[in-house]
Amino acid sequence: MRKFLVVLDDSRECLNAMRFAAMRAANTGGGVAILSVIPPDEFNHWIGVGAVMKEEARERIHAHFEVFAKWMRDKQGVDPELVIREGDAVPEIIAHVKSDDEIGVLVLGAATDKKGPGPIITQLVRNSSGLPIPITVVPGDMSKERLEAIT
Repeated sequence: MRKFLVVLDDSRECLNAMRFAAMRAANTGGGVAILSVIPPDEFNHWIGVGAVMKEEARERIHAHFEVFAKWMRDKQGVDPELVIREGDAVPEIIAHVKSDDEIGVLVLGAATDKKGPGPIITQLVRNSSGLPIPITVVPGDMSKERLEAIT
């Protein structure tokens, strides 16, 4: 089964990427994988603090995932999978794509401010030769109705 990979983070544009991936998966018989990357631990010298921070990050990720997963199951009939990796976002995204042959499309949400589409999109475009799949960039300010129309 072909899967749409979406990156779960704290950005507003992430919501539209999730919607797009779920709708496309529902309309094409595909699946959705949701990837969240925990950044490198900045408190390496305080091992106990770092471990607590990672566990808190995992709990937040699971809570956010459950919100999206419930909507995907209830509204789109898609049961997403959650993948959590640790490290820098772009190398971890590329590594995950290469590790899962079922991933067919990477779906990212573009920021709506004038600073650009966002750091992940900018870095991935620069390193796109390392990706064996296409990237779909969904505008962060696209309406739900427009998303439904194009998926």
